[in-house]
Amino acid sequence: MNIEGIKVISHRQHEGIGIILQVERIGKESSCPRCGTRSHRLHQNHRYLVKDLPWGETFIYLEINRRQFKCKKCVKPFSEELEFVRKRRTYTKRLAKQIIQEVLENDIHSIAKKGLVTTEEIERMLKDASKEFLKAKPSELKRLGIDEIALIKGKGNYCAVLIDLEKSKLIGMLDGRTQEEIREVMLGWGKEVLEKVEEVSIDLWKGYKNVVTELMPNAQVVADRFHVMAQINKELDTQRKREKRQAEDVIKKAKTSEDKAVQEKVLEGLKKSKYVLLKNESDLNEEQKAKLVQVKDVSPTLNSMHELKEKIRQIFEQANHWLTGLFKLGVWRSEAKKYFPDSQNTIIRWLDEIIAYFDHKTTSGVVEGINNKLKLIKRSAYGFRNFENFRIRCLLNWQFNC
Repeated sequence: MNIEGIKVISHRQHEGIGIILQVERIGKESSCPRCGTRSHRLHQNHRYLVKDLPWGETFIYLEINRRQFKCKKCVKPFSEELEFVRKRRTYTKRLAKQIIQEVLENDIHSIAKKGLVTTEEIERMLKDASKEFLKAKPSELKRLGIDEIALIKGKGNYCAVLIDLEKSKLIGMLDGRTQEEIREVMLGWGKEVLEKVEEVSIDLWKGYKNVVTELMPNAQVVADRFHVMAQINKELDTQRKREKRQAEDVIKKAKTSEDKAVQEKVLEGLKKSKYVLLKNESDLNEEQKAKLVQVKDVSPTLNSMHELKEKIRQIFEQANHWLTGLFKLGVWRSEAKKYFPDSQNTIIRWLDEIIAYFDHKTTSGVVEGINNKLKLIKRSAYGFRNFENFRIRCLLNWQFNC
C-alpha cells in the first residue's frame, strides 16, 4: 500500500472493474477539528470507494472506512481526517499527482479515455493543484520579468507573463495585459515579497513601469534590450519595404531601358533581404553574407542603417557599466538621428531604464524560450476548454517539471 498509518483489512477482485482493497486507519482515536480534543469514542462507520494508483493495467479502488467519532468536550460528532485523500474527492492525492503529470505531457481526453478517471475529475484535479500552487507566493524573487505572449498569432490576443528571471521560471500568467490586472496579482504577493525585488525587466510600455514604481520601492526598472532592438529592426525593415516599393514603381513608370535596368538591379538586391538585414551579422552564413553585400551595394541608406543597427547591438553586448553605456549611446544617437527618428524618441523617453541594463545585463530574453514551451503546451492542450484551464496547465508545467 505504502500509505502511512493505513492498513489493508481485506481485498477482492471484480472482473471488468479491478481490485478493491478494504482499508482503514491504524489509530483508534482522532482529534476534534473544533477544539482539538483527542477522542476514541466511535460514533459511526462511513464506507466509500476512492480510486488509487493502478497496478499495471489493473485498476485499484480503496474501500475506506472513514470513521466518525464523538467529541467528549463539544459533544458533537466529527469525521476523522484522511491525509491521503482530499475531502469530497473520489481519488487519492497520489493518483491525482500522477494524472496531472500525464496530462501535462498529453491532453485531458486521451487520459480520460483510459477509463480510470473522467474528464471532470481531471479538471478538478488541475484546479485543486493550481489553488495549492497559487496560494504560494514567489520565494526569493530578486529579478522579475514582465512580458507578453500572443495566445493566437496575428489576432492581437495577448496575455501578460511574469517570470522569475534568475530561475527562468513562469510564476504568473494573466488573461490580459492591463495595468490593473498586473497590479492585482502583485498585491497578492504581499509587501514582504515586493520589497525584496531588486530589478524588473519590462517591455517599452509605461503601464508596467507605473505598477513597478508604485509597488516595488526598491526595484530598478530595466528596459528590456530585445524590445529596444525590436524597435530599431522595425524601423530598418520599414525602410527596406519603402525602397522596394519605390524600385517597383520606378520600373513600372520607366521610360528608357537604361532606367529600368538600373532599378531592376536595385530590386534584385532588395528581394529576400529582410532576414540578412535583421539577423545578427555574426550569425550569417557565407551565402547570407554575400546577399548582405548585394543589398548594401544597391542601397547606401540601408547600408548605413544596418551598420548602425550592428553598432547598438555591440553596445548592448559589450558595455558593462551604466556610464559607459550612456556615453556610447550618446555617440550612437548623434550618428543615427537621421536614420532612426522613431528609435531616437524611444531611447530618449526610456533612457534611464535603458542604461540600467548595463550594470547587471538583466533582460527578459528567457521569455523566448518560455514562449516556445507555451506553444508546445498549446498544441497539446486539446481538452482545455478555456483560458483558465490553459493557464493552470502552463503554471503547473513549471511547478512540476522545472
